[in-house]
Amino acid sequence: MTDSKPSKSARKRKQLALQELGEQLIELNATELASLSLDDRLEKAIRDAGQIKSRGALRRQKQLIGKLMRDVDPEPIRGELAKLRADDVRTKRLFSRAERWRDRIVNDGMTALNEFEIETGETDAELRTLLGELDVAFSERAEKTIRRQIFRRVHEILVRII
Repeated sequence: MTDSKPSKSARKRKQLALQELGEQLIELNATELASLSLDDRLEKAIRDAGQIKSRGALRRQKQLIGKLMRDVDPEPIRGELAKLRADDVRTKRLFSRAERWRDRIVNDGMTALNEFEIETGETDAELRTLLGELDVAFSERAEKTIRRQIFRRVHEILVRII
């Protein structure tokens, strides 16, 4: 007579996987956590875990979160977490791309700006003005401010076209 009940090891692995998923939820900010539409008790336990400083208390809180996760279907949560991570990766890539373009525009001037406009398909008078201001900046602080403004403008354009 074969029993279809999972082994103790399998149950333990499943419980640890749920606890690990819960630990990933602890690292989310309030907006991301709210977007998951979790059970109230689970959401409160996750928010509370973010406030705990004691290692032992945090370990126990993570175990509680793992226990509460048993009552929830973990697949939609995993899907939402994957989506949030993808958004985060996309945001980081966009930020990095804007930094590279800013550096090229600052270093290579109009040549790089023309290439940026060709790639994005947008001609931007504000970027041209900022580049002109950078050439006549009178202090290091003014240059830094203008470089920051160039970055913001480049980032806005990239966000708009992507």
